[in-house]
Amino acid sequence: MKLSTSRRDFLQAGLALPVAGLAARASVGKATIGSASTAALPSQDSSPQLSYRILGKTGLKITSVGFGCMITSDASVIERAADIGITYFDTARSYQHGNNERMVGAALKRKRKNLALSSKSDGHDKNSLLSDLDTSLRELGTDYLDIWYLHGRDQASGVSDEMFEAQQVAKQQGKIRFTGVSTHKPKDMIPLLVKKNAVDVVLITYNFTMDSGMGEVIEQASDAGMGVVAMKVMAGGYRAGNPRRAFYPQLAKEGALLAALKWVLKNPKVNTTIPSMTDMDQLEVNLKAMAGPFTEVEEKLLAQQLERIAPVYCRMCGKCDGTCVQGLPVADMLRYLTYAEGYGQFSLGREHFLALPSHVTSVRCRDCAECTVNCPYGVQVESRMAHAQELFA
Repeated sequence: MKLSTSRRDFLQAGLALPVAGLAARASVGKATIGSASTAALPSQDSSPQLSYRILGKTGLKITSVGFGCMITSDASVIERAADIGITYFDTARSYQHGNNERMVGAALKRKRKNLALSSKSDGHDKNSLLSDLDTSLRELGTDYLDIWYLHGRDQASGVSDEMFEAQQVAKQQGKIRFTGVSTHKPKDMIPLLVKKNAVDVVLITYNFTMDSGMGEVIEQASDAGMGVVAMKVMAGGYRAGNPRRAFYPQLAKEGALLAALKWVLKNPKVNTTIPSMTDMDQLEVNLKAMAGPFTEVEEKLLAQQLERIAPVYCRMCGKCDGTCVQGLPVADMLRYLTYAEGYGQFSLGREHFLALPSHVTSVRCRDCAECTVNCPYGVQVESRMAHAQELFA
């Protein structure tokens, strides 16, 4: 059956991902966060070139390429990144059912004082947030977080004065240095956060598929003194070596992911980025983004990549919100599908899907006579949604 085959393919692909650590370690000197000093690099024939930016009003001086730890299962990759000189690492209480924080903490223990470390909480009231924070600190093996985010807040109803109060309590207790909010809908949330003047850093979806209006809201955040961290910078992560390459052979293009990361970095208002990295090869490629400017050749490469991924990649523009007659959260479900196909993380996508209300997960798009959702950018919504339901349900 189609369902069984698809799910089995993803499970097998997940098992094939590298999880064993590499034996080699590089020993380096320490770099001080917030100082003007340059990080000492490994003694190698060719050391990577690092660039630094100031994270808004926090004053933290961090590498423009950070490390998104969400799907990393090999601690040696995180250790290696810190040894090379990457100074910003991002995790969350919910990643890998809490195991990610534990791994990140162990991997960064030797260099903790010289790094900026962030985590996030899904809590929706003061007590649950502060409880999550205490757990995060314990699992990470640290006394404080440099940045603590309210996680995945995509609507005004997702933030409240009580939540901001929890962050201020944590700051007063010395458990966090700075506050933040992460969001997949920066156009909606940044104006609200600027008005509230309640957080120091905003973590946003930002990549080459998005319209020029994103630049305006990023500038708004920057002008307000907020640090700007970019996630989802690879626009789905479709690449050569993708576990789903047999299904999307035209999506892979040599150099497209590096070009995508450099595209984000060309915006000086973006202070750092958190691309996901699961192995040494990805780390090596991402480091190259700091070595030179975005070029015309790379611009053409991304234009080609955009054409390839247009039928499958949701740009999270929000234009389809409320247009599904069944009330499905289209953008969210398409994002979960990207976790499976782009990141090779079937279990992550399915976990998010199954967390949706039962009246959502029970819907089957194949039962509708006609889809009421029309993507202005060409995403094949009906087939993509049906595929997500077949895969995850």
